[in-house]
Amino acid sequence: MTEEFHELVDVSEIADAAALTIPRAKALFDSVLRQRDYTVVQLLQHSAGDVPTLECLVVEVECDGVPPKNTAGINYRERLALCVPDDPKLLIEVLALRKDFPVLIHQNQGIPGAAASLCLYFEPVATVMRMWTPQSFLRRIQWWLEKSARGELHPADQPVEHLFFATKYELVLPWNLAELRKSTAHRFVIAKGSERPDKGFTCVLEAIPRDEAFKAGTAAPIELVLPPVIHGFVERDPVTLGQLADLLSRRGIDLIAALRAELHGRVGDAGIAATADAKFTVLLLHIPICRADGEPPVRTSHRAFVVMIGAMELGVAIGALMLHEKRHFKDLLNTQPATQWRTQDVLPMDVLSWNDTAAARKQSGIPEEGPSGVLIGAGSLGSAMLNLWGRAGWGRWTVIDKDHVKPHNLSRHVAYAQHIGDPKASVLADLHAAAMHGASEVTALNLDASDFKQSALTDALTAAKLVVDASTTLEYPRAASAVDAFARHCSVFITPDGNAAVLLAEDARRSLRLRTLEAQYYRALIQEAWGKDHLAGNASSFWSGASCRDISMVMPYSRIMGQASTLADQIPRAAEREEALIRVWQRDPTRGMVNVYEVPPLSERRMKLGEFDLFIDAGVEGQLREYRTKGFPNETGGVLLGYYDFNVGAVVVVAGLPAPPDSKASPGSFERGIAGLADAVSEASRRTAGIVNYIGEWHSHPPGHSASPSKDDLIQLVHLALGMADDGLPGVQLIVGEDDLQVLQGTVK
Repeated sequence: MTEEFHELVDVSEIADAAALTIPRAKALFDSVLRQRDYTVVQLLQHSAGDVPTLECLVVEVECDGVPPKNTAGINYRERLALCVPDDPKLLIEVLALRKDFPVLIHQNQGIPGAAASLCLYFEPVATVMRMWTPQSFLRRIQWWLEKSARGELHPADQPVEHLFFATKYELVLPWNLAELRKSTAHRFVIAKGSERPDKGFTCVLEAIPRDEAFKAGTAAPIELVLPPVIHGFVERDPVTLGQLADLLSRRGIDLIAALRAELHGRVGDAGIAATADAKFTVLLLHIPICRADGEPPVRTSHRAFVVMIGAMELGVAIGALMLHEKRHFKDLLNTQPATQWRTQDVLPMDVLSWNDTAAARKQSGIPEEGPSGVLIGAGSLGSAMLNLWGRAGWGRWTVIDKDHVKPHNLSRHVAYAQHIGDPKASVLADLHAAAMHGASEVTALNLDASDFKQSALTDALTAAKLVVDASTTLEYPRAASAVDAFARHCSVFITPDGNAAVLLAEDARRSLRLRTLEAQYYRALIQEAWGKDHLAGNASSFWSGASCRDISMVMPYSRIMGQASTLADQIPRAAEREEALIRVWQRDPTRGMVNVYEVPPLSERRMKLGEFDLFIDAGVEGQLREYRTKGFPNETGGVLLGYYDFNVGAVVVVAGLPAPPDSKASPGSFERGIAGLADAVSEASRRTAGIVNYIGEWHSHPPGHSASPSKDDLIQLVHLALGMADDGLPGVQLIVGEDDLQVLQGTVK
């Protein structure tokens, strides 16, 4: 808009506001008359034929909020042109008519030497127009002047080396550009992307080995290092090569001499075939930025311009090269300085950079870089969480999984069709590399996570700071709980219907392992109201192959992603705390509401029980002692619920049920009844998806007595062993005494 306005030659003055025809110009004029800080100086109009296409209100505005003698150079009273286009979808442009109006950051890019165009809004035009009024527009102008005068218009971390410009062209720099520029083993090339519908395109600066040939669609950039400038220095971008040369000349750099030297070095004595010339040339300027005059640079700013001709053709234009028999050669005999190059258009490029992990964390609002971690399981949940963490720059990950991608996985996995047959762990590593462009790496181990005989596996699990188990199996977390050398673990999983997510996190010292957290989670399912249907719901399955083992659950990817997002957010928080954690998120699929339940983790006791290790936590023991106290002066008892795991040689007590109502009790004996017991055991098994079942009996001794077994207790143990032998399981008898607890095992041989 600025450029078009200054090219108008038939702007005429309007003597009377009645001649205004554009509705917004009329409304704006009325609003100016009502504003005590604004004064109309002149009205201008431009027409195409007989139709007005632009009407301008030249005004003077006074701003009480502008500090006197401010460093920005804004005056208390400024003369502005409010240029109203006839297209209601375009913004009204505000031009500062004072010739020495300062060049500030929030100005629109325009022709050097032309009136400054104020950049009033940060939002897209459509967003601005949705709530635009003449009154708010006039206030916005004063806000801009006052904020600019105080140096408060832009955020503290915003670059302030050039004006705002809307460009269709982008240059993406490597995240490690500073290190790459020091390397003598690499050189830079520009890879030009496809042209977009608006004719814009994105270029990527890539580092390649020096002996590697240029690929099609690439070209070498022309780089210049400028002298340092002071932070906050702002200047307009040039729009022609001549203006760029003049700008650099004021900085002490001879652009044409630099271009000549660069291009002479490229062509050599043998010249270059004209067909090898690209159709574009990128000029990349490196500008050291200092905080104050005389101080060393604190960072380097980068500016870029694209010229829509190849470097060889540009060399001919500046007289550095000549074209002979379809080859470009050095032009060493040309003594007549060329000038036509000065009108060659140069287009500013928006300079972007690939994310490094620090930038990713900043954009994600994550203050900590995260641990050196291991992810067990690269399935639906694990892949989704790693994708979220990787893009957020949290953690340095090794992922372990022995499985490969199958066609049915694509319905709820980050993999794509081209990954069918590839190891899942390797796929996650490759996808992470594609997203982070080498700023961080994921290490893939295509191993069975439960086979601790593999040194690469155990080394990773020992060296890590955090291990996240997303394997969805019981084998790994139970086996890992028995290895003291491993890092702190947490386990996550989603319930069969996808409507709940569970996080079990060990404490920092691993005094509470996943094994006991799992048992305490089951006890909550059995005893809490929210556990009634927690593991129930849609547990449908489908055949993914011909084998009887090729069965997968039916679940939409949306539920996986919803729960993965929650867990990916919560695991870093759990890792920051020292304490163990058992937390459940239960979602109502009808309304989308989520309830959160937390189970207080309790300490665990380990007892030797024949060939097994028996584990019982303080929660079970506390409940049994409470039942004992309530039964005084009589003995009491009931059944034990828990599970055996022969793979790890463990029996885990999950809960003890109270005495059935038809039990017989006295101060010296207890005979357990059966009323309602079968239903209670069945319900516990149902709520825990068949994991928790009957494992034995418990009873108490009266006040003042220890837990040492009596003759009757041993007889009961024999009967218990005979009963459990039908299932090939040993029987567990637990006795609660005054101050002690004893566990006996009965086995039929």
